[in-house]
Amino acid sequence: MRTLRWFLLLLLLLFSTSLAKADVITFEGLSDGTAVTNQFSNLLFLNATVGTAGISLNEFEFPPHSGNNVVFDAGGPMSISFAAPVTDVAGFFTYSTRITITAFDASNNVIGTLTSAFNNNTALSGDSGSHPNELLSFSVVSGIWRITITGTLGGNSFTLDDFTAEAIPEPASLYLLLGGGLTLLTFLGKRRD
Repeated sequence: MRTLRWFLLLLLLLFSTSLAKADVITFEGLSDGTAVTNQFSNLLFLNATVGTAGISLNEFEFPPHSGNNVVFDAGGPMSISFAAPVTDVAGFFTYSTRITITAFDASNNVIGTLTSAFNNNTALSGDSGSHPNELLSFSVVSGIWRITITGTLGGNSFTLDDFTAEAIPEPASLYLLLGGGLTLLTFLGKRRD
């Protein structure tokens, strides 16, 4: 009986962590030169274009983190808006100039900024000690509605690959999970008596 209880609690824990997992956007399903806008559910990109290794992307300076595709800041700072607030955003960046990520709330107020570790982390000509595909991540418990990523104002200064955004769990999901866990524990406790 004790083994069954631990097994069920483990299942409950695994289910609860699966609610919080974020999908990784690799940009692999898009063709070279595609303007990325609303191709991904609940996300809206601005000034993002697909670059493919061996075609328009100089993969020797800007190697993809995975696969062959990345997005770059085409024409100005890249912006990503979310249909619902997210708590965490992350991505792998290769850049030829220092980049800044700015997060905004629902009222368009700045709620935080993050700056890259180097001025240039390209593979061949980057700053000493730098490496391409620096992981930059941002976390705000109250919720992020939009981020901007700024390199040079004219764009063409960084690539982004393997982007993730973790949504704030819906209250109904949390209540369902909590209620299910309490019901399970009560049932197991009564069976033991």
